Amino acid sequence: MSSQPELGYEEARDQLVEVIRTLEAGSVPLSESMALWERGEKLAAICQQWLDGAKAKIDAARASGEDPGT
Repeated sequence: MSSQPELGYEEARDQLVEVIRTLEAGSVPLSESMALWERGEKLAAICQQWLDGAKAKIDAARASGEDPGT
């Protein structure tokens, strides 16, 4: 995966929620369920990448004594 996710956090999260809803409904065939699961894994990784980046930014700001809100 590249250093910059192709989707923003909110968009990836919203798509992941939709994938989960579809899978939980159980109304799709197995082959489609597998494709949705794989897509969900990718979306979860994108969300995690955004969260990790935000945490690193906050940690760096704290370490330098800066206010992360500026």
